[in-house]
This record gives sequence, structure tokens and C-alpha cells, in this order.
Amino acid sequence: MPTYFAPGGASVHYEEVNPHGHPPVILLHGLGSQGESWQYQFPPLEELGFRVIAPDIPGYGWSSWPGGKVTIKRFAELIAQFMEGIGAVPAHVAGISMGGTIALQLALDYPDHVLSLVLVNTFARLRPQSLGEWLYLLRRAITARLMSMEKQADIVVQRIFPKPEQQALRDSLRTQILRADPAVYRATMGALFRFDVESRLRDIRVPTLVVTGEEDTTVPPTLQKTQLAQGIPGAQHVIIPGAGHGVIVDNPQAFNEALVAFYRSLRSNM
Repeated sequence: MPTYFAPGGASVHYEEVNPHGHPPVILLHGLGSQGESWQYQFPPLEELGFRVIAPDIPGYGWSSWPGGKVTIKRFAELIAQFMEGIGAVPAHVAGISMGGTIALQLALDYPDHVLSLVLVNTFARLRPQSLGEWLYLLRRAITARLMSMEKQADIVVQRIFPKPEQQALRDSLRTQILRADPAVYRATMGALFRFDVESRLRDIRVPTLVVTGEEDTTVPPTLQKTQLAQGIPGAQHVIIPGAGHGVIVDNPQAFNEALVAFYRSLRSNM
């Protein structure tokens, strides 16, 4: 798989499918994951003729962090540089969870880079809706600071993929989490807690699809509706029944149907 070496020192490994397709689609993964987590979306997007690009965000997977403070704004800057460096501007941009926050920041800071947004199980400002959600996030924060990455990974994979039949998904995500730069992972958690672009959502002027897993226990579905679906002008909202936070892998068929329908609608409106 190719690697882009940025002028500032970051190296960005990325998956690329249909390199001669057009336009590009940038797929941004969640916290602790990497670009390959979008593998179930590669075939349908290739069928639509897109150039499909799924980077390991710097500090995750096989990509290196260039140094400096970890913020969502900095991640967006690095992804913008990456897109420019590989000739993928403008592009459709999709992001899940952490990747969704980066996609939002990218659309706000680099509007010329973004043709459309797909925001999956993500937020503009994290506001847990119940005591259980607060306790889970507190537990993750404490574990990240005081315990090993192995322990952190065990908590996360069980939360995201709780069903007995999801063992393979737990094993895959655990491997990816342990591949991340521990310092970047811990700092990203703080960056996500501080992330807040809720007051700027009205500035987003590109077609947007908000996708929510009905059983998401990490980002409350009601928050996704009230913040993103209602806060972004003209945003569409699709709820995937029975899907959790990892909807792109735990319910890929239904997710892909929504994704393909959105992109086809964009073409029909051009």
C-alpha cells in the first residue's frame, strides 16, 4: 500500500482502490482504528467509479505523528495536506466517530477540499446523555492515563462489539488499537473531549448525510439527531436498525445501501 511523506514530517499510509477513478472519496476511520476498517465500503464505491482512499490518520495504523499538540484541528490540517499531496482535492469525505470530527473540521477549515460529507456515529460536541455514558467515558479516560493500552483495548472492543458473535470484530479492532501510537491515542481522547464546532454547523454548505447506528452506545443517537442532522443545513439522516457504533463493519450491507443511495442522489442532482 502507498505512503505519502508530508513536508512537516508525517508519513501517511493509505489504502487506495480504483486509483484512476473520479472523483476521490476520502474515508476517515475512528479512534484506534485504521484505513482498512472501511474495507466493506471499497467494492460499492469502486462500482460507482470513485477513486477510493482510506488513510491511516497520523499516529494510527502505519502512519506516523509529526510531533506537536494533538488536536482535531491539527488532524484536519494533516489530512488536507495529504489530500493536496496525492492530488485528491476536492473530494467527497466520510468519517466515522473520530474520523467524523476530523471531517467536520476539514469542511469548516478547508471548504474547497470537500464536495460532500458523510458523518457516521459522530458529534460536533460530545455531550453524554446518561450516567452510564458519562461513566464509560470517565473509565476510558482513567484507563488511558493509568493502565496499559491492552487494558484500554479490552474495554473499547467489548463496548463497541458487545455481541457474542462479534468476536472476530473485537479481535480485529484490538489489533488495530495496539498498533496506534499510545501517546497520540491518549492525547486524542482529550482532543475529542475538547472538540466543539456546534456553533459553526450552519457554515457547512455541502450536501451532508448523517448515519446513526440505532444501538450506538458510544455517541448517543439522540445527540447525532439534534446536533448534526438538525444543525447542518439540508442534512439527511439515516438510522441503521440493529447497528452499533461500528456500523461500517457490524452492519455493512445496510450502511452501504445508505451510502450508495446518497452518492447516487448527488449525481442525479448535478
